[in-house]
Amino acid sequence: MNTTQANPSAGDIEKRARRRAGAKMGWYIHAFVYVLVNLGLVAISASRGHSWAVYPLMGWGLGLLIHGAVIWFIAPGGSFYDRLVERERRALRAGERG
Repeated sequence: MNTTQANPSAGDIEKRARRRAGAKMGWYIHAFVYVLVNLGLVAISASRGHSWAVYPLMGWGLGLLIHGAVIWFIAPGGSFYDRLVERERRALRAGERG
């Protein structure tokens, strides 16, 4: 068993925390830019009597949704990822005993 994974040092924890916080901050910036740009596109579209702004809203919205899913559920530090890692740890520990 790798002891650095089981007992990470303070430096390792700090590095991981900064990386995870940076990834989440990147999503918040992405969401903020999405809202600002799409408000402008909706305003332009509405002022000209068209409804084409829904297409960039949906397309970019899908990208934002996927970005969020990766950050909060799939990437290391995401809850889904953490649950999978913990399940694998339990399975490996059970295998070592058995």
